[in-house]
Amino acid sequence: MSAKIESPVNGHLWILTGPRGSGKTTLCRRLAAEAQSLGWDVAGVVSPAVFEVGDKTGIEALDLRSRERRQFARRPGAPSHRHGWVYDPIALAWGNQILSSAIPCDMLVVDELGPLEFEAGQGWNAGLKALDSRAYQVALVTIRPELLAAARQRWPFAGVVDMESAESDLDPLGVQTRSKDLNTE
Repeated sequence: MSAKIESPVNGHLWILTGPRGSGKTTLCRRLAAEAQSLGWDVAGVVSPAVFEVGDKTGIEALDLRSRERRQFARRPGAPSHRHGWVYDPIALAWGNQILSSAIPCDMLVVDELGPLEFEAGQGWNAGLKALDSRAYQVALVTIRPELLAAARQRWPFAGVVDMESAESDLDPLGVQTRSKDLNTE
């Protein structure tokens, strides 16, 4: 995997950006598992896709603390006639409750914020508030490239990991990254 890294100037929020299928959710799951193995309190949600016979038919939310999962979005109709997503309001409320109660924590994960949150004021709104609070040691948020400017405007202190562009040397727990940052000053 390759990624272009920009270190955070003020805080430990990392924006993971890249197109669909670039590995944002997979990276979040891997980093969350690594942090949990070190005894960190990891909270938030990751949103893996649901596939049926090779077609993406839904999206789940996985609570990183309880490991409970619920499907919160599905594509309506037959595979050849699918347009957009249908969201389950009960599952969205459940996910927002998870994100509301996630902080304080050592690592917060919000996968993913998109047009629903940034443009429509819906979806994982509690994720926006949790990230804004900075009541975490490290946070990861996934954003598609077309919304990166809005995310950078909201969180100018955040580092950016572009999943498409260069070599990956992201150290989510900050050990290597901090020492690299110190060596460049």
